[in-house]
Amino acid sequence: MAIKIEKKITGYNVVKPEDKVAAPTVTAAAPKEVRHAEVKQAEVIQMHESVERPETLIGSTFKVKSPLFEHALYVTINDIVLNAGTKYEQRRPFEVFINSKNMDHFQWIVALTRILSAVFRKGGDVTFIVEELKAVFDPRGGYFKAGGVYMPSIVAEIGAVIEQHMKNIGLIHDPEMDEATRRLIAEKRAAYEAAGAKKNSDATATSVGAASAATASNHTESSGFPPGATLCAKCNTQALVLMDGCQTCLNCGYSKCG
Repeated sequence: MAIKIEKKITGYNVVKPEDKVAAPTVTAAAPKEVRHAEVKQAEVIQMHESVERPETLIGSTFKVKSPLFEHALYVTINDIVLNAGTKYEQRRPFEVFINSKNMDHFQWIVALTRILSAVFRKGGDVTFIVEELKAVFDPRGGYFKAGGVYMPSIVAEIGAVIEQHMKNIGLIHDPEMDEATRRLIAEKRAAYEAAGAKKNSDATATSVGAASAATASNHTESSGFPPGATLCAKCNTQALVLMDGCQTCLNCGYSKCG
């Protein structure tokens, strides 16, 4: 059957019989709510490298003070908001900037921020970056942050900053600690501190002992955990103490005895 074309042809495509069977299209006779749902689904925007940068981004700046650097680092992470105003709205990291008065490491800092920004813009699951950065060790040795958290390198601390930012925007969620574990940690900590207080009260009040107690008190105030606590391999916090013949972490509840 011949069909007369009365309008100008602006484009064409070849449709094979098997294509019609494999992928039927929604016809005009289909219910209105079905066609409306498909249109809404097509409007959802996922993060990918072709998403253009808007004129304005929202973000956060973190101050990183390390004994390895004379001056502090300021890490700024800017986010893009996708599908704003809809139930599909999500906030994703888009770019990273690091600024400091210290210019000794300018080259690798610029390279790191450009690579991180490129990975963010690729889309997909970008949370793997955190573990990759936190696994970088400085051959000169690491350092302890306030609170007794061990940082193996300045790169690892940048990873910790990105992790905290991802937690703030809901991209990473901390595993919930059950009430029984919280109660156990509180009991272990109270028992350890009580035993330490009794030991100190029974000790002879000498000048050396007084100086040692003052040092221990300062350590406790700075780390938030009892003096003599060692590094926990699970949470990297100086909160591992020996109780009842078993190493127990007063921060995350990890125990070598299970």
